[in-house]
Amino acid sequence: HPYSPQKILARNNIGIVCYPTNGGSGVRATELGIGLAKKAHQVHFITYRRPARLGHFHENVFYHEVTNEDYPLFEYPPYDTALASKLVDVIRYEKIEILHVHYAIPHAAVAYMAKKILLQEGRYIPVVTTLHGTDITLVGKDSSFEPVITFAINESDAVTAVSEDLKKETYKHFHIKKEINVVPNFICLKDFKEPDMDLKKSFAPNGEKIVIHVSNFRKVKRVQDVVKVFSKIKDEVSSVLLLVGDGPERHHIEEMCRQSKDCDRIKFIGKMKETEKIQAIADLFLLTSEFESFGLAALESMASKVPVISTNKGGLPEVM
Repeated sequence: HPYSPQKILARNNIGIVCYPTNGGSGVRATELGIGLAKKAHQVHFITYRRPARLGHFHENVFYHEVTNEDYPLFEYPPYDTALASKLVDVIRYEKIEILHVHYAIPHAAVAYMAKKILLQEGRYIPVVTTLHGTDITLVGKDSSFEPVITFAINESDAVTAVSEDLKKETYKHFHIKKEINVVPNFICLKDFKEPDMDLKKSFAPNGEKIVIHVSNFRKVKRVQDVVKVFSKIKDEVSSVLLLVGDGPERHHIEEMCRQSKDCDRIKFIGKMKETEKIQAIADLFLLTSEFESFGLAALESMASKVPVISTNKGGLPEVM
């Protein structure tokens, strides 16, 4: 292998490809990049929008936007092709030495394409693929994607998964020959402060207990069950519910709350770039997901000294 461990541990130009959203994979990819930049590595994020956690300037961190031209010929803009071309361009001119892609679809497959293009120029780029869950547990179980996911994982130079459960699921559903190393998601404890009691009082003026849920409001999160559980809690303990986040199920949850007698006790906070401040004022965090490969929000709540009650699916038991 052209890259010895000593070379990898030296200061490098590193490319990171991720989804730029507030989801766990995007947040962790961004935090990883910022951490590497603090160790004097040059970190280049390559994606279609500035990552949510990259809100201000960081030394040694650079952002390259993937633009997708909308030609009349295409019913759907070819993002994969645009990303592959951008990767080749950034790797060439920023002298990227290693590429870290988060999610097998489409990033690992696109990284392979870029890698083969650069090999024709005599340039070898190691690719590390990190599996976060949805690419394996939901998208990956669609048989039409199986050959591409299997190929992309096997062609990666190194593969990591965020939990032992996700590693097991990957081996179960795909013909993987590569070793998968488990590297759990992480948090930076210095980001978690003592609760702001004035903020807490604004939501619970009469000393109510605060129940909180943070997610992207997809069906797999089962936010309706959070509301149902809360309706039982408030019958026993004076409490309010804070729902943090946004997504496809929010409208249905809002309708559900408006039709219930608990509407005045439920507050929709919406999306937040950094949820630590509001998580810190909670008394209980509820996570009723049908499946979680890791469950980063649970880890963040525990870092805020807030107890968590969750389902026991996927990687959640490991986190707990």
